[in-house]
Amino acid sequence: MEALKGSFSIITNPAVFAYIMKGVGFTVIISVVAVLLGILFGSILAMVRNYCTSGKTRIFQWMSVAYIEIFRNTPLLLWIFICLVFCPCPEVLNQKLWGLSSAEVKLLFKTAVALILFTSSVIAEIVRGGLNSVAHGQFEAGHAQGFSTVQIMLYIVLPQAFGNIVPTLLSQVITTIKDSSYLANVATIELMSRVKKLLSSAYRYNGLNTVNVSDVFVLFGFACLVYFIINFSLSCVVRSLQKRKKQQPRIQGR
Repeated sequence: MEALKGSFSIITNPAVFAYIMKGVGFTVIISVVAVLLGILFGSILAMVRNYCTSGKTRIFQWMSVAYIEIFRNTPLLLWIFICLVFCPCPEVLNQKLWGLSSAEVKLLFKTAVALILFTSSVIAEIVRGGLNSVAHGQFEAGHAQGFSTVQIMLYIVLPQAFGNIVPTLLSQVITTIKDSSYLANVATIELMSRVKKLLSSAYRYNGLNTVNVSDVFVLFGFACLVYFIINFSLSCVVRSLQKRKKQQPRIQGR
């Protein structure tokens, strides 16, 4: 009982709690950046794979297929280590930022690149499924109204495609947030890496001068709770939006 009490005292320590919450902040930032850039690059890859099917543009389709299949069918952890070794870091990031050392900033950049590359390949297939769900007649109708191909994609096809893939895209957002924990394997500063660092020095905070099994359960249990709250909140928000979208036609019909 004393060991469990000491373990909970780690979490209630203001300095430790602030340290963990800073890790939560970095987890959210990394995940948001990875998802946003993943949607951007993934959408481009999906459109290239779907519509560059003839003439000289066929080579771009082959390149997009190669990119998507290579990244989707290999582990994220592999690309984290590859980017760690081979990915160059911009000179502007070779300095202290956000309370991090220059080495930590470089690690954060390289691992974030790996997460973005991997996420964009997965989102590309999700977006491609959405594009395939839009009837080809939409293109003909758009051309009949005088729209260019780019305008048809921006104003007609993509809005419908993204509307059809909201649940699947949400699932990938949640997966990306969870996948950010892989970055802890190369000592970056997101939530899971900070929890691991705290566990190795738990004896300093639990008042028992030793690391106990209860420290493992409390610290990793707290991390589990944080991940659950973030992802469950996202699920609730999107479900609410979907419910409103379904109710709109009924309200207009009245």
